Amino acid sequence: MVTPGKMHLKRWLTGIICVPILIFLIGFGPRYLFYILLCAAALIGLWEYFRIAAPGLSPYIKWINSALVLVLFVVVYMRQALLLPGILVLWAFFPMALEVFTFSAANEKKTAMPSMAALMGPVYTALPLALLMFIDMRPQGHLWIFFLLTVVFACDTGAFYFGRSFGKHKLHERVSPGKTWEGAAGGVFCSLLAAMLFVKFIDIHPFSVTLVLLVVTLAVSSQIGDLAESVLKRNQGVKDSGNILPGHGGILDRIDGLLFAIPVLFFYLSI
Repeated sequence: MVTPGKMHLKRWLTGIICVPILIFLIGFGPRYLFYILLCAAALIGLWEYFRIAAPGLSPYIKWINSALVLVLFVVVYMRQALLLPGILVLWAFFPMALEVFTFSAANEKKTAMPSMAALMGPVYTALPLALLMFIDMRPQGHLWIFFLLTVVFACDTGAFYFGRSFGKHKLHERVSPGKTWEGAAGGVFCSLLAAMLFVKFIDIHPFSVTLVLLVVTLAVSSQIGDLAESVLKRNQGVKDSGNILPGHGGILDRIDGLLFAIPVLFFYLSI
């Protein structure tokens, strides 16, 4: 049995190993390596999602959606944004077409078609990470990605330690019994502090009311993303999405908050 202390140590050791690699790939490495990392995370996260949400899903649908995710990242890498709507349509078309040809009386009374889970998987796991590629392609894009990671990880860490130290009022006990309002507020506070220090040393945005609103929205979005994955796992009776990251679980367990925060930053930079 793994004790909480050992699990906590594994979390920190994994972070110490992975963070320098991530910093190199985002800030200094060839862009294609960073994009390969994003694509790999999307594919692993997709299969983790299928394992949780649709364990009985046809392997054909899993592999077709995986291939379309790969096509998505190639299209974004080639800056062919006009092809994206077509890929989104195919995400829905192939699972629903397969549903038509495999439909039988045995599955007539099912409450939800597997095709719906197949459609949600790529939208949930792959599309936000593809948006991160678009952010990277902007002027100072890699700095904005560092900013995003700083805010989200500060929120995650702050929520954990504030909740552990001061947490009394449950945030959403049925979804995640360990999370508290005090932890959530501490996460937002740590995000604001981290953002203030970031823009003080790296000139990408003046510290203003607009930035404060952005950071609060990013922090809240990341916490909603965390809760959303908790709902998904609790509905299926799953503790972790996987075990690829010692002390953290699966890819989705580590990037669940990012998946909800990335679109917020993308739209902010686009307006």
